[in-house]
Amino acid sequence: MRKKKSVTLQDLSRHSGLSVHTVSKALRGLPGMSEETRNLVHKAAREIGYRTKDQERVHAIERIPLHPQKPARFKMVVSDKTETSDMILFILSGLQEKLSAYGHTIETATIPYRLEDDSTLRHWSNIQQLEYCDGVFITPMIGKAQEALLLGYPIPRVLINFPGPAAKVDSVAWDVGTAIHQSVQYLISKGHTRIMYIGNIHIHRGFILRWQSFLSAMKEGGLDVDPDDHMTGGLGGQQGWLDQLVDKLRQARPTAIVNAVHNDLVWIYNACSRLGKRIPEDISIVSLAHAENAFVPELTRPILMIRESAVRAAERMLWRMANPHLPYEHTLLQGGFHEGATVRPPAEREAGTVRTPR
Repeated sequence: MRKKKSVTLQDLSRHSGLSVHTVSKALRGLPGMSEETRNLVHKAAREIGYRTKDQERVHAIERIPLHPQKPARFKMVVSDKTETSDMILFILSGLQEKLSAYGHTIETATIPYRLEDDSTLRHWSNIQQLEYCDGVFITPMIGKAQEALLLGYPIPRVLINFPGPAAKVDSVAWDVGTAIHQSVQYLISKGHTRIMYIGNIHIHRGFILRWQSFLSAMKEGGLDVDPDDHMTGGLGGQQGWLDQLVDKLRQARPTAIVNAVHNDLVWIYNACSRLGKRIPEDISIVSLAHAENAFVPELTRPILMIRESAVRAAERMLWRMANPHLPYEHTLLQGGFHEGATVRPPAEREAGTVRTPR
C-alpha cells in the first residue's frame, strides 16, 4: 500500500471512476447521492489508503499511529458452533480490512462451546497462548465460562457483542434492539396489530435483548403481548418445534411475524405452507438477517451492521492499545431498513372478525 502522502483526491477519483466533486461530497457526508455511490467511494479510499485531513486529526488526537513501526498480531476467538457462519465471515472480513490497512494481521482461534470438564479450557488456553498476542477480539455466541476466561487475559480485548453487567472490556455490536423496534413500527404502520414474535429468548444476551425490545416496541404501539401467543423457545428438535409453531399460528392467527433469529426463516415458511398460508398475501414477515437472503431475496428486514461493527471494533482495538488508561466504551451501530416485498397490509380489518391481542 502506498504511503498516505502520495495518495491524492485525484487518485481516488481515478480509482473509483467518479468525479473529484462526487468523491469529495461522499467523503464529507454531504447529501445528494445514493448510499451505493457513497459506499463505493469509501471502499475505494480504504483500498488505496486515502485519508482525509479530518481522519488524520482524529488519529492524532486518539494517539493511533498511521504507520506503526511494528506490525501487531491479533486473534479473533470464535465458538465451534459458529466458526463457519456467515456472521463470522462478515466479522473477519471487517477486521481484516481495517487491520491490514495498518500492516497488522489477524487469525482465528476456535474455542469449544461444550466443555467436558474444567480442564477443557485450560488445555485450550495452553495451546492458543493468547497472552503472547497483541490483542483479542471476542465474537458472539461464546459460552459464559469461555467469555469469562477471555476477559481475564491481561491484553487489550474488544467484545463484538453486547457486554454483560459491569464487564471490564470495550464492546462494539450491531444494534439488534433498534432493529426489532424498526420491524414492529413498520408492521404497525402497515396496519398490523396481531404480530407474532418468533425467536429463542434464552441463553445469549442478544437474544434476550431482542425479546425485551419487542415487548417495548409493542407497548409503544399500544399493543398488549401474551407470551403464550409467541414462539420463544429454541429450535431444538426441528420437527417438534415445527409442529408447535404450526399450532401457535393456528391458534393466535397473526397477520404478521417478526422473526428474530435468521436461521428460523425457512421453518417459518414451512409452517405457513402446511397451513396453506402465503407470504405476504396471508401473513407478512419481517426477519432479522445477516445479509440479503438467497432464499427470499426481497425479504423485508432491518439492516444489521455486522461487517461495519467489525471495522469499528478494529478501530476500538487500536484506540485501546494507544489509550490503556481510559475508561471502557460500548458502541452500538444502527442500520437502516429494507422494505422488501414480504409485508402487505392485513387482509382482514379490525372491525371484522379479527380479535385484538391479549
